[in-house]
Parts: sequence; C-alpha cells; structure tokens
Amino acid sequence: MSEPSITISPRAARRIAELLSGEEAQALFRVSVEGGGCSGFQYRFDLVKERAPDDLLVERDGARVVVDPISLGFLQSAELDFVDDLIGAQFKVNNPNVTAACGCGTSFSV
Repeated sequence: MSEPSITISPRAARRIAELLSGEEAQALFRVSVEGGGCSGFQYRFDLVKERAPDDLLVERDGARVVVDPISLGFLQSAELDFVDDLIGAQFKVNNPNVTAACGCGTSFSV
C-alpha cells in the first residue's frame, strides 16, 4: 500500500484530536479545496459526521482526516499543520504544489 498523499503534523494531529473529542464518536476532520479566494483556490476545514466511499482517510494520534479525490489532486505531498502564534491559531497546509499564495494563508494557485 502506498503512503497517503497528505500527511498530518504532530501539532495538527493533537489539535484535531482535541476538536474531535468534543464531537460524536465518528466525527471526522475534512480538508477540501474550493474554487475562490484571491488566488484562485482556497482550503476549507470542516468537522463532518460521515465519510464518502471515495474519500481518503488519514489517521494520526487520534486525528481522523478525510479528503475527497478532487481536493486530493491539489494536495499531493502536502502536510496539514497547526500554528499558534502572535497573529492567531489556525490550520495551515504546507503544499509544495502552490505557485502563488495570498497573505491570508488559505488562498492559493497551482
């Protein structure tokens, strides 16, 4: 079996596990890519109750992350991270496929 095309940092895994612990037992953290934003695409993060049959499921340290196949194409070799610094706490995608990004950190182009 090949490695998942998206990985989860230890910080992101801890934060996702914290978020999921307050939800129903089967809650999942969904990462998706949508059209829009100032650079063409943007990341979206949601807590969901169900996984679609064709979703990729990545698990680490109690974190359960799902990604749909279309979004996965934009996230090849990316890492989901969580940063907590002076400007705030947020999930961040370290994506080697991005050619330009907006200052907000969630909008990008490939």
